[in-house]
Amino acid sequence: MTPSNLKNLLNRAIKRVVATRGSHSSDLRNFTRVRKLPLESVVTLLHTMDGGSLAKELHKAGIASNPTPAAFIQQRHKINPSAFREIMQDFNQSCTDDELYCGYRLLAIDGTSVNLPYNPDSESFLAVDTHPRGGYNALHINPLYDLQNKTYFDCAIQAKSKMDEQGALIKMLYTKIKMLYTNNFETPTIIIGDRGYESYNIFAHMLSRPNVDFLIRVKQGKSAMRDISNLPMMELDKDISLTLTTSQSKAHREAGYVLMQMSSKKGHKNRARWDFSHINPFPMKFRCVRFLLPSGEYETLVTSLPRAHFGIEELKALYHMRWGIETSFRVLKYCTGLINIHSKSDRFAEQEVYAALTMFNFCNRISREVVIQQKKTNRYEYKVNLTMAIFLCKEFFRDPNGDAEKLIREIAMYTEPVRPGRADQRNIKVKGFVGFTYRVAA
Repeated sequence: MTPSNLKNLLNRAIKRVVATRGSHSSDLRNFTRVRKLPLESVVTLLHTMDGGSLAKELHKAGIASNPTPAAFIQQRHKINPSAFREIMQDFNQSCTDDELYCGYRLLAIDGTSVNLPYNPDSESFLAVDTHPRGGYNALHINPLYDLQNKTYFDCAIQAKSKMDEQGALIKMLYTKIKMLYTNNFETPTIIIGDRGYESYNIFAHMLSRPNVDFLIRVKQGKSAMRDISNLPMMELDKDISLTLTTSQSKAHREAGYVLMQMSSKKGHKNRARWDFSHINPFPMKFRCVRFLLPSGEYETLVTSLPRAHFGIEELKALYHMRWGIETSFRVLKYCTGLINIHSKSDRFAEQEVYAALTMFNFCNRISREVVIQQKKTNRYEYKVNLTMAIFLCKEFFRDPNGDAEKLIREIAMYTEPVRPGRADQRNIKVKGFVGFTYRVAA
């Protein structure tokens, strides 16, 4: 797809959502009058903002009415964040992401946080006793990332204080918009997850969805799930069959069924989450694969994929590909400017998260069409520099007369080497919110 086609598709998605403004506005009367700052301009600007202050972004947008930051904030306050998620979904469905792995779409699931300004009265506030100010504000982003096409398939956003990654995944499996499944998984799909997504409830949901398989890394040893903790610590590829029940009857206990407790004493949380109490007992079958790493440690995966087509080496390669979602977070935060949220409101932050995801997809789809000439004298293979590509693509989208051929040439000018096999210990540092008065000059 050419840059011009993608630009038209994104503009069309924005126009379609704008045309149904009543379902995404806090007041049905909003945006019905002709205003100096119409709804479409507000939505488009939120998709193209960089990390600069709001006044700089408005000036860069070149809106004829020269709106003030206060006027812009008043207008965006009327828009529900669901509008931006629908734009992302609409744009994704209009595009052709046909890169598959053996006929499967590969979706990685993971979470990352975006820090917000300090506001103890906000829902996003997370109390931490060791924090100098008693806590901090953050949203937790839970995206499904298409590893082959390098685009975000869907996303669920939660307050960090109410983070539930398993619940977010279930929401994306079943969320409906306009009485239709947003994610119908018409293409056979493999969902790849790290530890934290291991639960009988998650397995049951994915086994119940047509065209959905899973590959999830799980704990091992005494802290593992019951049927996995009993396995010997050695390389293996074993089928596990079990039956889950919510009943404590003598027959079920004698049969060795796994009890999913649905209630607990008053004032205590349920021990386990189980959404299939209407199917009792619930039979389940999956594979458990364990292999030895070069470090001498074992790693354990569970999957619903058939052994005939996916051996141990194939599963190892598939799980290794999951790292693509981790590297995408760096691009999402730093290259699209997501670390520089332009407001103190949780609602506004959600708008900007979905807008950044949409623009990430727009820029990556354009970058896929760029051909990099590889020289035989080069030591490494070269790829597109996404930092510059996103900057150029945003300029192209803002300009009504943007030259698509010039854009492709300019992106091809900025490259970086691909250095395979590099490994480094992760040094995770806590990132604070960037204050409004200390923004970059962009």
